Amino acid sequence: MKKEKILVSACLLGTNCKYDGKNNINEKVIEYLKDKEVIPVCPEILGGLSTPRQPAEVFNNKVITKDGKDVTKKYIKGAEETLYIAKLLNIKKAILKSNSPSCGNYKIYDGTFRHNLIDKAGITSELLMNNNIEILNENEL
Repeated sequence: MKKEKILVSACLLGTNCKYDGKNNINEKVIEYLKDKEVIPVCPEILGGLSTPRQPAEVFNNKVITKDGKDVTKKYIKGAEETLYIAKLLNIKKAILKSNSPSCGNYKIYDGTFRHNLIDKAGITSELLMNNNIEILNENEL
């Protein structure tokens, strides 16, 4: 029997790829994935951003770093690369990091860097959902 393939935010698996150089390891995610084929991705890294990097949030449909730099193109490239991987491997489901400007599936930070959430999907989640890929975050398992 073939294992279900699932795209997963690499930070949730313990990869140190977050903006601050750390990770968001999540034991519940790891446990859920035990019988699945896991494809780890970090859209921000795939888009050409470094680790560590300035935190970024979506504001007026642009991704802006805390120091004011527009990194929208890199976020879009990372989303496109992630979609390419998903299509190449015929992936229908992803578990992505909640609230991330790339990966948040229902809520992301509002661009003020004050921890205010708004009802909006991140750049990668939105692209994947528009291509019929189911997105869950780590809190929905």
